Amino acid sequence: MKVFLTFLFAVSTASFAQIATQATPADKVKIAKGFQVELLYSVPKEQEGSWVSMTQDDKGRMICSDQYGALYRITPGAKAADTKVEKLSIDFGHCQGLLFHAGALYGVVNDDAYQGRGLYRCKDTNGDDQFDAVELLRAFPGKAGEHGPHGVVASPDGKSLYVMCGNQTPEPSCETSRVPRHWAEDQLFPMLLGRGFMRDVLAPGGWLAKTDLDGKKWELINTGTRNTYDIAINRQGDIFGFDADMEWDTGMPWYRPTRVCFMQSGGEFGWRTCSKKWPARWEDSLPAVVDIGPGSPTGVAFGYGAKFPAKYQDALYICDWSYGKMYAVHLAPNGAGYTGTAEEFMSASPLPLTDIEVSKKDGAMYVSVGGRKVQSGLYRVTYTGSEKSDGSDKSDVSDLAKVRESLEQPGVSVEAAWPHLSSTDRHLRFAARIALEHQPVASWKDKALSEANPRAALTALMALARSSGGDKTLLKPILDALGKIDFKSLKGLDRVTLIRDYMLAFTRLGEPDAATKAELIAKLNPLFPTNDTGLNRDLAEVLVFLGDAGIVAKAAPLVNDSPTQEEQIDYARILRFAKTGWTKELRADYFRWFLRAANYKGGASFDLFIGEIKKDALGTMSEEEKLAIKDVLDAKPEAKAPAFTSKLMNFVKAWTVTDLEKSLGVGLEGNRNFQNGRNMFGAATCFACHRFQNEGGAIGPDLTSVAGKYSPRDLLEHIIEPSKEISDQYGSTVFTKKDGSMVVGRIANMKENIMMVCTNMMDPNNFTNVDARDVVKTEESKVSMMPPGLLYMLKEDDILDLMAYLLSKGNPDDPMFVK
Repeated sequence: MKVFLTFLFAVSTASFAQIATQATPADKVKIAKGFQVELLYSVPKEQEGSWVSMTQDDKGRMICSDQYGALYRITPGAKAADTKVEKLSIDFGHCQGLLFHAGALYGVVNDDAYQGRGLYRCKDTNGDDQFDAVELLRAFPGKAGEHGPHGVVASPDGKSLYVMCGNQTPEPSCETSRVPRHWAEDQLFPMLLGRGFMRDVLAPGGWLAKTDLDGKKWELINTGTRNTYDIAINRQGDIFGFDADMEWDTGMPWYRPTRVCFMQSGGEFGWRTCSKKWPARWEDSLPAVVDIGPGSPTGVAFGYGAKFPAKYQDALYICDWSYGKMYAVHLAPNGAGYTGTAEEFMSASPLPLTDIEVSKKDGAMYVSVGGRKVQSGLYRVTYTGSEKSDGSDKSDVSDLAKVRESLEQPGVSVEAAWPHLSSTDRHLRFAARIALEHQPVASWKDKALSEANPRAALTALMALARSSGGDKTLLKPILDALGKIDFKSLKGLDRVTLIRDYMLAFTRLGEPDAATKAELIAKLNPLFPTNDTGLNRDLAEVLVFLGDAGIVAKAAPLVNDSPTQEEQIDYARILRFAKTGWTKELRADYFRWFLRAANYKGGASFDLFIGEIKKDALGTMSEEEKLAIKDVLDAKPEAKAPAFTSKLMNFVKAWTVTDLEKSLGVGLEGNRNFQNGRNMFGAATCFACHRFQNEGGAIGPDLTSVAGKYSPRDLLEHIIEPSKEISDQYGSTVFTKKDGSMVVGRIANMKENIMMVCTNMMDPNNFTNVDARDVVKTEESKVSMMPPGLLYMLKEDDILDLMAYLLSKGNPDDPMFVK
């Protein structure tokens, strides 16, 4: 679990001193319309601990595990007073994953208790309704920690188990693997360490494995997650997980929000340590189904069997421990994969959600809270609305999904996989490539090198570079084959994949000779820049790696001129190893940027990452070069508000909705400037808090989908008058303490009675500790944490370009923009 911002649902005038000793009352929990919450049991934490996992047995009773202690069995009653709780007599617990299946209780231990980390099985051998025998089925390597072994679920046919482990658990030498065992870091430049958390943990990162009910034979299913706590399987047999972010990376270009992933067989999800995480655009990994934002993922479950309306039966429910939120994720098939939208279903603060079970006995949803020794409890959610709660059984599988499933089976031939390397569906291409990588390279190498279809060639050459085993004789043939692909004939992700294939050729097979470097520079340099910001950064990185002097003059200005701090940082990171092509002016401007960046905000590693970039850049300079810009290098940053543009911004007007609404019709039709709109999103500091098309901050709502939620006028009103309507999800709270002082902000994390409150959206790593026992009153703040006046420095055309940028979902080909 991690530290970051959380929404606080108002607790009215309730005493936090009271709440600190019992679970949050049900009437303080916000729930979706038509649903009801009951608090069935408030756990006496001194006696029964803090519950982190839950399962149900064959009699409809819940079994919960204390994070650091025993197991408890709960028989839900008609009301809280009728609910019975008993401590199980078996000496076992400490489980972050529990599953009652086939008459046994499976538990995943995540610390050094008993025989250490691993998958265990408990049995009742004498029929007295108490487990009396426990055995370790498989020990997991590694040390105790919150990124260890977690969830366990049964396969749809009941004959197997799936076990989910975080990136602190080395893969336990599975007997077979759906993932080709040639994973690597695959980054051109050395990593930046920051605070160095898990600096020595290399690929494959977190992993999912399958085993038989006796835990004898294990098969690795996918890799590359960070810390997925739990998984759930839909009716089609597809697995989904809720993966964690790394909050210390906040504000950096490699930050990845918590996200729901379709855990595809053979999948790779791109987690790498420190600064080496892969962006979603790289096709050697799989993208998220839906990004959620900062948080601490815990339990997940589908609503199957619940007495809920069909929409909610089919939803995937995901728990966020730190935000105190449960989301209902509504999934939809999308080719061979899925898309999804997240709806806030249940929330409160504190509400440290840990697990979910839909009862097979009464059709209610049971929800546990706890962890890290905070107050624990058990809730029941039922539907009381008027909508019918008829059964739902959407189990159809799309044709593309059927093809993907066929490609995921062991032993797929080269001939069967090859036609799908050129598929327009990313998940299908991925499955075909993985099938290919399982086959002997000699059986398909020549076919890959001679493939004429551009997309098939890109996929096959990616497979060849990854499967090469370091055979350096393949470098020239791969580069020659890539050189035959016409960049200008490619579109979208195919262009990114071409450049990624060059990266993989270099990371797997080494640097080319000087003559080849010169040829590649002559070919690739004219392509920069494109209208794709991610592609531009990949191109720049490849060209710097090749020693291109010409890329410096093109890319160095973007360190100062890019509209987001993440993009600026990425260019600074890439150019830190450029040794040639610098002028005195370019060097001076590059290092002046560090004076601005000193005021940027981010996670706990932010300042260290920036310092490392500067140190590496200085390491490429001679003493004479340093002396030439000594005044810049010796300058000290001035403490002030972050400025994401190097251009001077002056006050224009205190804009109102009335001033601008007359221009929202004709003014948005075909004459807007896409790049200026993106630049204004940065200049108005929107990128500091909001994510848009996988760029920007994550402490405010993701704005990628605003075009489908708001009319142009409504969107404008939200920007100009942020306090007129404050979203529950992003509101702040006023905490009044016993001494009369007040703290205004949002809870970031908890441990026992201490709440960490963020009071400044622009500084998400700065917290104020508040003891819940000292709080006498809480109330919703009437003032948005989003400051007003963000548009006052923009001209009318700038505002209209910004509006068009948002309403286009970041698509430069939208009809609103000048071609």
